Amino acid sequence: MKKRLLFLAILMVSHTWAGPKEQAWKLHNRLTGVPPKKDVLEVMTNHIRGGRAEDAAKVAMNNPNFYNIVLKNWIKPWSNREQTSRADLNDYVATIIGVVRDEVPFAQVLHSDILYTVSGATPAYSFTNNDHYKNAESRNLNLKDNLVRQTQSAMTGLPATAVAGVTTTRAAGEAFFSAGTNRRVNRFIFMNYLCKDYEELHDVTIPDFRVRGDVERKPGGDARTYKNKCVGCHAGQDALGGAYAYYDFVSGRLNYTQGTVVTKMNHNVYHSDAYVTTDDSWLNLWAQGQNAKLGWRGNTTGSGAKAIGQMFSQSKAFSACIASKVFQLVCMKDAVNTDDKATVDSLANEFEQDNYNLKNLIVNTSVGCITDEDE
Repeated sequence: MKKRLLFLAILMVSHTWAGPKEQAWKLHNRLTGVPPKKDVLEVMTNHIRGGRAEDAAKVAMNNPNFYNIVLKNWIKPWSNREQTSRADLNDYVATIIGVVRDEVPFAQVLHSDILYTVSGATPAYSFTNNDHYKNAESRNLNLKDNLVRQTQSAMTGLPATAVAGVTTTRAAGEAFFSAGTNRRVNRFIFMNYLCKDYEELHDVTIPDFRVRGDVERKPGGDARTYKNKCVGCHAGQDALGGAYAYYDFVSGRLNYTQGTVVTKMNHNVYHSDAYVTTDDSWLNLWAQGQNAKLGWRGNTTGSGAKAIGQMFSQSKAFSACIASKVFQLVCMKDAVNTDDKATVDSLANEFEQDNYNLKNLIVNTSVGCITDEDE
């Protein structure tokens, strides 16, 4: 008798949650990480029942958890070398969340004069520490309601011509410009926004005239290793690296010395015929050959971080990468089969046509996933 009652209870729940209501529940849970309240579930269900699934997704995204939990933890790994979400909220992460909320064209995140702070967080924003954002996170301030758009140049003191979206935030400075030779800046842009690491771009056919002097020409005493291995990454990355020749992270802040190349760019010059960085010019040698498939558009030469950020964000790889990341976030899987890859390609095209509106990309992707799962 008890087994029969349990079976009937399960049957009743299954019947209650079938169709639009089940889709609404799943959609809310995917986008916020929590189940919907009864009244919210009813509104979302009615939207789906009426053929307005996108509106249902937007209702879910009004929940603060979409910003405070889902988006925040999704973006955090982009802002640190360890690629972990176990990091503090910072100006890099807050800026991207603000861009999503305000439907700013996402292509601007790598080159615009933009920064988001948090209203109510104390102390005020500082370019020398992260206390402002730590306070906002410790108090669980509602990012949806409290993010405030600022001009990055005004908040940081960097010239407007030198700011490049999240690339020149304090968090990025600490993670990617500290120590080293500024090579990691582009590496993490490739990984985070083009979904490619340097090993995937390896091409020994690229001319090596921009390879810097700290790269050994005869590793292990054999010049063939340099030609057959080292050149594959360094010829391309060093030609791009000049974009950051005037930046260094010193004393807790990102410094910019216009017209003066920072010392570390020419650190450890072992070869008299090696390239010496004298300005912030850059060349995209990977725009030719096998890596032309990344779909470079616009200028592939230029000067400075802003110009190179524009080049990255205009590439086809940029929109394809972001579409793939969103698909993984809300569909909870990688696009590995043919149908899923075709879906991501279509979403990437829509993303570009919709002026890089990331909020709409998340809406459309999540609705498509929930619908496909229930067919």
